[in-house]
Amino acid sequence: MKYNYCPLCGEKLIIKDSWDEGGVPYCPKDDVMYFDTPKPCVVVAVIKDNEILLLKQSYIFKDSKVLVSGYVTNGETVEDTVYREVKEETGITVGEIKYLGSEYLPSKEILMLTFMAKYIEGEIKKSDEVEWVEWGKIEDALCEMHEDEIGKNIVRKVLKEIGYRGDKAYRCELRSF
Repeated sequence: MKYNYCPLCGEKLIIKDSWDEGGVPYCPKDDVMYFDTPKPCVVVAVIKDNEILLLKQSYIFKDSKVLVSGYVTNGETVEDTVYREVKEETGITVGEIKYLGSEYLPSKEILMLTFMAKYIEGEIKKSDEVEWVEWGKIEDALCEMHEDEIGKNIVRKVLKEIGYRGDKAYRCELRSF
């Protein structure tokens, strides 16, 4: 989020030097600097044996499957967000959460914190924000997520984490010359 006006008093911010951060929006009335902040979001690859949980949410991508995702709310850790979002969107419980790295989506100023988690228990009960959710073979995931580049990056990391040695999972990425 880029600040132009002070959220406390409404005054137009000025730029003030902040050591190694350079020029930062500043409110002289409230003596507060407002650093540009991305919106933190989690993206989770839920794994059960040789399957991965895939969702359809047309408001994200029209013709692509996606992974569970959601925004971090004030007062919760990113791990809490992983548990909550998986439970809210799918009805299942996960554990053994592992951080895989981060991605940044400049068009929406979203910092995506990526994770894999293992299925623990529960039956799939999709939320209203999800058109459908189902287990799919992890070897098919990259082919089914053709619009979701960040999701595909996460699946590639998961394949590496689980020690996948085959070629089938990458068949849709191979180019014919």
